[in-house]
Amino acid sequence: MKEDFPIFVKWFDTTDWILDTVEKFPKSVRFTISGRMANMTLDVMEGIIEAIYTKDRSYILDRLNLYIEKLRVMFRITYKRKYISAKQYEHVSGLLNETGKMIGGWKKNS
Repeated sequence: MKEDFPIFVKWFDTTDWILDTVEKFPKSVRFTISGRMANMTLDVMEGIIEAIYTKDRSYILDRLNLYIEKLRVMFRITYKRKYISAKQYEHVSGLLNETGKMIGGWKKNS
């Protein structure tokens, strides 16, 4: 059932990429920035699953948009601190933007 939702498939792959990326951050930030970003990423995955199985999903979708925006800011910080490359930043920005659009479309059609 979940696999029928393109946003689930997209975020599943995005989660895999983000978790692989943040685990390579410097040891000094592994339990702060890295951990928070991993948790937010997993919160989005949980929220997508909740929204799939809930009829009144407006609140959940708003919360998902908030997490996506927080991740955008966190990735901007990690790029500025050179924990990720320009290419990685461009890639994740595209993934987050696409997911944000999917959430917006889902909310519009709910």
